[in-house]
Order: sequence, then C-alpha cells, then structure tokens
Amino acid sequence: MKVIFLQDVKGKGKKGEVKNVADGYAHNFLIKKGLAVEATSANISALEGQKNKEKKEAAEELKQAQELKKTLETITVELSAKSGEGGRLFGSVTSKQIADALQKAHQLKVDKRKIELNDAIRSLGYTNVPVKLHQDVQATLKVHVKEQS
Repeated sequence: MKVIFLQDVKGKGKKGEVKNVADGYAHNFLIKKGLAVEATSANISALEGQKNKEKKEAAEELKQAQELKKTLETITVELSAKSGEGGRLFGSVTSKQIADALQKAHQLKVDKRKIELNDAIRSLGYTNVPVKLHQDVQATLKVHVKEQS
C-alpha cells in the first residue's frame, strides 16, 4: 500500500515522502497513529500544494532577509559603556545589548541568537559584527562603543 508520511518514521521514511509499505503496517500502525495517510490522488495533490506553498514562503523569507541585510549594513549601532585606561571596558557589550539597541534606536527586531558575536566586545571603538539573517544571508552590522559620560 502506498502511503504519504506526515512525520518522520525511523527506518521507513521522512515527512512528505510517498512510499510503498505493507498493508497491515500501514493500517494498524502508520494510519492509526497519524504518522501517514493513504496515497490517494487527492492526498497526493494536497501534498504537492503544500510543497508549493512552502517554496513560496521560503522565497519570501529569503527576500525579507536580503532587504533586512541592506538596512542593517547602512546602520551604526551606538552604545555607551564605562571604560578605564586604554579604552578597556568595565564589563562587556553582549549580543543582547546590541539587539536591544537596534530595537530602541531603529525599530528593527533581530534575535540576539542571530548576532554572531564570538566573544563579547570589551573595548571602545567600532566593531563589525556578523548577523546571520537566513541560511544564505549574512549581514555585517557596525557597532560603535563610546565612553559613557
């Protein structure tokens, strides 16, 4: 019997795949537990529609990420922190602080986990910070840390 997997089933198939399995296995396990549906022409066309919808959403997401990249690369985030001699900060500037500053100053919401700061910023001046917006899109954000008065 041909079935369309609705979820990944270890050793049998991945979500969205159409495979031939034993009738008893399909009826008594896969369909009963909601892991698969019978591969009728209506179900197959619904699967195709779902795949097309996912492709359109992925393309739209990529387009939005590219637009956000253009915006981020023109912006400089200004932060102020207390520092000692030689421009060394007391403490550090973290990705959370950068994300909060972006939200306040420019109304851009970027998840702090997407800001790829290898180590927190510990000195005054300009720093280029990579921001991973999408699997294929990475922007570079300028962060200016200045002396707090």
